[in-house]
Amino acid sequence: MTDQFHPMLGVYLKQYQENPSSRIFAPLAELYRKSGMPEDAIAICREGLHLYPNFSAARVCLTRALFDLQRYAEVVSELEMIAKDIPENIVAQRLLAESYLMLGRIPEALLAYKMVLYLAPMDVDVAEIVREMEEKGYAQGTPLLLVPPRTNHMERLEKLLDMLINVERYRHR
Repeated sequence: MTDQFHPMLGVYLKQYQENPSSRIFAPLAELYRKSGMPEDAIAICREGLHLYPNFSAARVCLTRALFDLQRYAEVVSELEMIAKDIPENIVAQRLLAESYLMLGRIPEALLAYKMVLYLAPMDVDVAEIVREMEEKGYAQGTPLLLVPPRTNHMERLEKLLDMLINVERYRHR
């Protein structure tokens, strides 16, 4: 069955079966996802993340599979911590933005898209998304920087500042 899919799928699967505690689970899961088997990708990621809970690449792989299955709330749950701890992870930021958008959480989506734009200022597609979201929000009178009820404005700004400081710190390593 693996012969009809990506040629490396069989190789990774064999390596994983020989050593299930290795980190090979992440690329194996990604190939499962790309081969149209997101449920298998999710299962193998969850198994691997029990051994390596801080393996952010595997967590992003998991969230891609969840996103493929339109399980956006789970994507957000997984990615919010990554986005906070590793704000320069552009893949995580983009998936987070798209998931927020799919959930109708427009202010959070806009904030995440702005982080993507900060990390990739030449990304014209994201710049257009940000521009359109801002224009639509302003035209509708929507407060785009709406803060969730449990968070005050200063805490939100401090969080954003911390994220930007972490990005700059990682950029200068």
